[in-house]
Amino acid sequence: MRVIFLDLDGTLLGDDYSPQPAGRVIKTLKNAGFEVVLNSSKTLAEQEYYRKAWGLEEPFIVENGSAIVIPESYFPFKVPGRKAGGYVFIELGVDYGKVKATLDEIAGAYGLKYYGNCTLEEVMDFTGLPESLARLAMKRDYSETVFRWKSPVFIEELSRRGFRVSKGSRFVGVTGDTDKGRAAAVLLRLYSRLGRVESYAMGDGENDLPLLDVVDHPFLIGNLRHPGTKNISSVDELLEVIL
Repeated sequence: MRVIFLDLDGTLLGDDYSPQPAGRVIKTLKNAGFEVVLNSSKTLAEQEYYRKAWGLEEPFIVENGSAIVIPESYFPFKVPGRKAGGYVFIELGVDYGKVKATLDEIAGAYGLKYYGNCTLEEVMDFTGLPESLARLAMKRDYSETVFRWKSPVFIEELSRRGFRVSKGSRFVGVTGDTDKGRAAAVLLRLYSRLGRVESYAMGDGENDLPLLDVVDHPFLIGNLRHPGTKNISSVDELLEVIL
């Protein structure tokens, strides 16, 4: 069995956030027998949008490893977790309210702007998201994304308070003590109960590095370097390498 974890922003998605360009890539991977698992900073609501567009039915990982979301009855064995909306949630992060409350405390001192203190219009301006997708991004369950700050010292402050701070391609993510790699490792253990697993992952930012450390075949798009990871120019090159 081959399982591939794919980041969204800067990896599968371009600046317009349209699912269409990556549709061919997803279809090619599925036809080749891959289990395609989205592993992104994006929320449940956002990922459901892309999963529907691409016809994906596999588990997925939301908000920088904060939760593994598994469709009920996907695995032929019981998976412990919280059941809601037809999914089983394995929750590794913390409740969004805890993250937002902490950011609210320090936002003034560090000039922070994030989903929880932005208007819809500000979110659209910071992210470039169209209104429909900006609304989905604002439906947060576990984490925050900091768009703007006056001083990077806020990262040290959050770390002292027990939060994990990770840099994506443009923004800074704030979660509980988890990351994309921890969540992927948990999911791979579940897949391994079905048989031998060969794992792949592709990302583009620093927040993807923990994910790349737990798979057999890691790939990075762009100029960021990481030990043991192959750099590629695009998802098309990924297909050329692994198929």
